[in-house]
Amino acid sequence: MRLILLGPPGSGKGTQAQRLIHRYGIVQLSTGEMLRAAVAAQTPVGLKAKDIMASGGLVPDDVVIGIISDRLDQPDAANGFILDGFPRTVPQAEALDALLKKKRLKLDAVIELRVNESALLERVERRAAETRARGEEVRVDDTAEVLIKRLASYRAMTEPLIHYYSERRKLLTVDGMMTIEHVTHEIGRILAAIGASEPQTPKKAARPAARAASRKASKAAQKAPGAARKAKKAASKASSKAPKKGGARKAAKKAPRKAVPSSRKWSAIRGQKAAKKAAKKAKKR
Repeated sequence: MRLILLGPPGSGKGTQAQRLIHRYGIVQLSTGEMLRAAVAAQTPVGLKAKDIMASGGLVPDDVVIGIISDRLDQPDAANGFILDGFPRTVPQAEALDALLKKKRLKLDAVIELRVNESALLERVERRAAETRARGEEVRVDDTAEVLIKRLASYRAMTEPLIHYYSERRKLLTVDGMMTIEHVTHEIGRILAAIGASEPQTPKKAARPAARAASRKASKAAQKAPGAARKAKKAASKASSKAPKKGGARKAAKKAPRKAVPSSRKWSAIRGQKAAKKAAKKAKKR
C-alpha cells in the first residue's frame, strides 16, 4: 500500500502515519531522514545533496526524487510506504508520478486531513496558556504566531496538491477535527472501501500457516492414491483368505467326522442282540 498524507500543521498527520505503519506493516518515508541517511551512506545522490546542504541551499527536486528512488528499492519498502513531507508542490507530485510509473508502482491514495484553522489556533493558544500556568516555558514553534505563518505557507504551496490529486481521483478526505481514534477508524474504513489493502500484521501471521496447511493438504493428496491402493490390496488379500460361497460346507466336509458304524456292523450288532433275546427265551422255557 502506497499513501500520501496531506494536511496543515497540527492536523495529526504524524500520529496517523505511525498508526498506519503499525497496522499495515509499511514504512514512513521522511525526506529529511532520507537525505540524512543518503549523506551518511555517501551514495552518489547523497554526496550531491551534501554539497548543496553544506552551502546552505535547498536540495533540488531531482535530487530528492533520486533519494526517494533509492529508498524505494530497499527491501523494507516492498510492502508499501507513507510519504512524509513530500510532495509539497505540484511539480514534485508530477516528478513522483513519473518515478512510480518508471518503477511500475501505483499510488493507492492521498489522504487529506481537513481541519478548522480557527480551531487549531484556539488549541495552540490554550496549550500555550496551560504551559505557562504550570510555570514551564512555551516552545518557540508552538505559538499561535508560528502556526499562522505555517498555515499560510501550507495554503500557498501544498494546498494546490489537493486539486491535483482530486482530478486524478486519488484524493480521500477525512475530518481531522475528530478524535484520534475516530480519524484512525475513518482512514481504515475508506482504505478498505477502495480495496487499497488489508492489515498486514494478521496476514503475516496467517500466510505461513496457510502455506503450511496447503503443503500438508498437497502431500496428503499425493499420498491418498497410494494409501487407497494399499487398502485395496489388503482387502483383496483378506478376501482371498476368507471362505468363499459354499466354502463353509466344503470345510465341514473336510473336517474330521466322529466314527459312525457302517451298515455291515449295524447288521452284526442287530444279529447279536437277536441271539441274546432268543437265548433268554430258551432259558425261561
